[in-house]
Amino acid sequence: MLRYLAAHARPDGGYAFSDQARSHLTPTYATIGCHHLLGVTPPAPAALAHFVRTHHPRELKKLEQERRSFEFQQVQALVWLGDAAVDFHARIATFTAPLPYLKQYEQHGYPVFQSELGLVQASALLGLPLAPLRPAFTDYVTARRRANGSYNNTPAADGGDGHVMNTLWGLQAARTLGLPPPGNPAATVAWLHACQLPDGGFTYQPAPAFGGVTDVAYTRAVLRALQLLGAAPADPAATRAWLHRLANADGGFADRPGWLSNPLATYHALDALAALGPAEPRADITRRAAPTRTALPENLKLFSLQLEAHGTGSPAEAVALAGALRIDLWGAKNATPARLARAAALAAEARVPVKFFRADEEYGTWIDVPGLGTYSHMSDVMAPADTAIGPPLGARGETSPPVTWPDFRTRRLEPLRRGQGRLVWQFGENEELVRALLDDSVERGGFAAISTFHFGNPDFTNSEPFLHRWRGQLPFVGLQDAHGAESWWFADQTTGYRTLFLATAPTWAGWLEALAKNRVVAARHDEVSRGETWLHSGSDEVLAFVRAREATWRWWNDGPASRPLVSLVALRPDDEFEVGRPAHGLALRVRCAWKNTPQGLPQSPLAELVRLTLDDAPATAVLVERPRAKGPGLSDHYHLLALPTLAPGEHRATAIVRELATGRETTGTLRFNAP
Repeated sequence: MLRYLAAHARPDGGYAFSDQARSHLTPTYATIGCHHLLGVTPPAPAALAHFVRTHHPRELKKLEQERRSFEFQQVQALVWLGDAAVDFHARIATFTAPLPYLKQYEQHGYPVFQSELGLVQASALLGLPLAPLRPAFTDYVTARRRANGSYNNTPAADGGDGHVMNTLWGLQAARTLGLPPPGNPAATVAWLHACQLPDGGFTYQPAPAFGGVTDVAYTRAVLRALQLLGAAPADPAATRAWLHRLANADGGFADRPGWLSNPLATYHALDALAALGPAEPRADITRRAAPTRTALPENLKLFSLQLEAHGTGSPAEAVALAGALRIDLWGAKNATPARLARAAALAAEARVPVKFFRADEEYGTWIDVPGLGTYSHMSDVMAPADTAIGPPLGARGETSPPVTWPDFRTRRLEPLRRGQGRLVWQFGENEELVRALLDDSVERGGFAAISTFHFGNPDFTNSEPFLHRWRGQLPFVGLQDAHGAESWWFADQTTGYRTLFLATAPTWAGWLEALAKNRVVAARHDEVSRGETWLHSGSDEVLAFVRAREATWRWWNDGPASRPLVSLVALRPDDEFEVGRPAHGLALRVRCAWKNTPQGLPQSPLAELVRLTLDDAPATAVLVERPRAKGPGLSDHYHLLALPTLAPGEHRATAIVRELATGRETTGTLRFNAP
């Protein structure tokens, strides 16, 4: 096991999930916890302590919503290392009340229970006075205790049963804060016992409506909760045997039998075994044999896809970007059928081998899960351009009634799948909610992929590290979630990250097969990744395949895919999706490359127009700049050449632009016909 843990050490001083080059706080916390449970000092404890102090996930990017469970992990890891963590006193002491969750994500603004109670435990570990916490947290915790003594994310008055993970957090907080014990602890013990399934492990509540699998985190939570109540599992031998089934040949433990090991699951398994106490007689763990590696079919090739790239703005520029960046499948976000058809026609005309499909964020859809809350960002769909997939269950800007997950499966997922569509998980910071939905998806189909790289978050697995739990079960993808009106002003993102997949051809059927067989890699290399190449894949074999062929797909270091510095588009009066189209005749629009904001607005120029020629003669275009509706800066910037009386026949326009960083000049040429 120590060899397994050591394999996750990285040069940056911390520990990583197995397929990652970068360490992260959560696997580092888990690895330190494993050493603590084994009674072994981890290697280089001073360097580890420095890593823990300096690698809160917000260091990658400020989190939209603070997750106080990360402060708990920092403090607990340091305490395990024998460090008093006095430098955390001032920060932790400033938190005295639960932090409401953003209402655009959870309809009621209910705080995330485990995150907020991580603050209570961190305060206790630091020996801080608890009196400042009691006024707000006493009411908060008490309101979330059910009649059976369990706890969950929503107030008990809202209905819904408890959750074993939240019950452990609730019991710990109640004891720490000195709250009165549950009136009927025997009922809570009975409730916890009822979470045990026939295989010996525990699920998250008795008879859950969905996602009711046995899991190491659930089992550990039940065992520690029972311990707090002075009780034991009804069948400890079955529980121990189930925990042993999680042991893999690599020395680690998995979340569920047969899944891949990871450091967090390993810590949960060791802590669960410690809660059970020593075996009588002590049983040796027989580890699951390493799975036989299967060779990938020899006829597979590597293709590139964008999910929720622009479905608005210039179809011509989307085609040009797809061609230059070697995007084989372009998922157009919330595009109209006419916009999809126009982009497809232009791609065929220009002989750019890209296929456009629907990749929509269905705004206004809310899913209510009793006990956990009512959440948005639940319905990101992808489907071929021409199939019937049914209507969304909400509308942007409207207060649509929430639906339950079973209802969503019937009303949205079933017609989507009939139309060869699939559902993509975008994000969610309530771990207990995410577990139930994604576990149900593994068991019955549902969410077909998990978003990692995103326009608003460098990597969702950084702020939601529990997503690594599904490595090997659900594929990881990049999600553009395009913002702004024009793809040209979102090109930093369209260039910087994407989804790669293995198939025999870049077709929709090939993509669905890649998803089903986890032959998918999310890739990022840009300013956000600090010039490093970040990859996520559910398969070591697929990851090796992609890495070995980097020279054929990379978009940096003079790779074959590169961002164009100039866009040159001929505009006609009937080009309804193009900005600057003339009332009559023709016009030429020239856009130079700019660095853009995450919201899809031009920020600072990367290139400038040197000269424009038409049929080898100099031409003078007018500069057009559009201010932003709010705040300083531009919403658009281009040069426009009006051609009201151009002679019929073929013409050639050439734009020469200069890259500002290097002074290098490059040329864009367009051949077009005047009627």
